Amino acid sequence: MMDWTDRHCRVFHRLITRHTRLYTEMVTTGALLHGDVPRHLDFSAEEHPLALQLGGSEPADLAACARLAQQWGYDEVNLNCGCPSPRVQRGAFGACLMNEAALVGDCVDAMRQACTLPVTVKHRIGVDRQDSYDFVRDFVGTVARRGGCSVFIVHARSAWLDGLSPKENRELPPLRYAYVSRLKADFPDFSFVANGGIASDAAVAEHLAQVDGVMVGRHAYHEPWAMARWDSAFFGTPDPAAVREQVEEGMLAYLSRLHAGGQAWAAASRHMLGLWNGTPGARRWRQIWSDHRLKTLPPTEVARQATAARCARPATTHSLENVE
Repeated sequence: MMDWTDRHCRVFHRLITRHTRLYTEMVTTGALLHGDVPRHLDFSAEEHPLALQLGGSEPADLAACARLAQQWGYDEVNLNCGCPSPRVQRGAFGACLMNEAALVGDCVDAMRQACTLPVTVKHRIGVDRQDSYDFVRDFVGTVARRGGCSVFIVHARSAWLDGLSPKENRELPPLRYAYVSRLKADFPDFSFVANGGIASDAAVAEHLAQVDGVMVGRHAYHEPWAMARWDSAFFGTPDPAAVREQVEEGMLAYLSRLHAGGQAWAAASRHMLGLWNGTPGARRWRQIWSDHRLKTLPPTEVARQATAARCARPATTHSLENVE
């Protein structure tokens, strides 16, 4: 979810669900140790509970970044061992680390020694030709034994690093949810979160009957209103918005604050473009918010135009056949 789940996106999602745990886009250790730390780590108070997801493979570097996560007030720090992108592979982290369980364990141990936050691992069920259940079971066992990790977020697909693009790696390797439930059975004292291809409340509930949690990524981003009943359905608390208009009003207030502070609001508004998906006028609404010619206007004016376009009756055509 790099370049997607930035702080603006997370503020938007908090308007729809208050209790779902949010994760940052993956931040590399190099970006934190040698770059602009506030740009990568700053967030708004309403984003809690919030986890910082790290990419890296050097225990000392990850420990330093875990300390930063605690200093900045995050609720969890997560090590990514599942990203298959070529750029991540060149950095020798992400899904490559599935082949180095002992190193992952050492990384987790260093992170746990450096902070008091929960340290979790997100991983695949296999890598390239190593996709048997025994492989992922041994990976989990080694990371738990060497690193003390007890929470594993499992993308239930293998990562095929040789020959598939990142997009294909999200679609072609088969989903094997049974591996996740088997991990829970084999390690009952650990927490397992199922991830990958989960796209309905019914599917979420089905997985929660077998494992401890569910992570939803791209579906939640592209269809944000899918999260609208999660608080009541899965956390037993009132949902923050009964209708989409409430979410749009909340996001408009946020965009207006950015605009008043001299910040470009368009970078934040892009995250809400799926809000009205599946409803009449949604395409016209997206077109207005996406129109680069309007991005110098106050967001309140763009919102006025977008709502007018969404609510306008579509043009009708009349046949002139047989008309004298």
